[in-house]
Amino acid sequence: MSAGDANAAASGDEGTGLYVESTIIMTTVRLVAPFILTFALFIMFHGADSPGGGFQGGVIAGSVVMMLAFAYGIDSTRQWLDVRIVSALASGGVFAFVGIGLGAMALGGQFLQYSEFEALFGHAIKYAIELVELGIGAIVAAVAIGLFFLLAAGFDDVAEEDSP
Repeated sequence: MSAGDANAAASGDEGTGLYVESTIIMTTVRLVAPFILTFALFIMFHGADSPGGGFQGGVIAGSVVMMLAFAYGIDSTRQWLDVRIVSALASGGVFAFVGIGLGAMALGGQFLQYSEFEALFGHAIKYAIELVELGIGAIVAAVAIGLFFLLAAGFDDVAEEDSP
């Protein structure tokens, strides 16, 4: 039983829940979401040169998913964005971060010592920093999305799963 069903049952109103479908909200979110996601990527890519970076861009990207969930329903968004996708996003971010760090060590430097990449080609330092920023952004977005879905599920569902 979802929170909306519980509230509807408690109020005696069986047919309605907390989610109300609005054509205006759904259309607005459908139009605005790509621009916000593009802004998140902009913040991530320009984190090395200007204020911003992976954390800020990741939070903005995660908020796009939350906005979609509020517009189209949390359950349908959870079905569309499977747990495996969120886990893969976080894992990919960790692999990018660790990969760049270990790559610097393989070239003779310390973990995340970007100057070691300069021997490969001229702009390698900038690309390494941007990959780390994207990795951090992916991790933060995945954690924000995961926490949102966990909190949206409610604590009753978690307690029922943990009981023997």
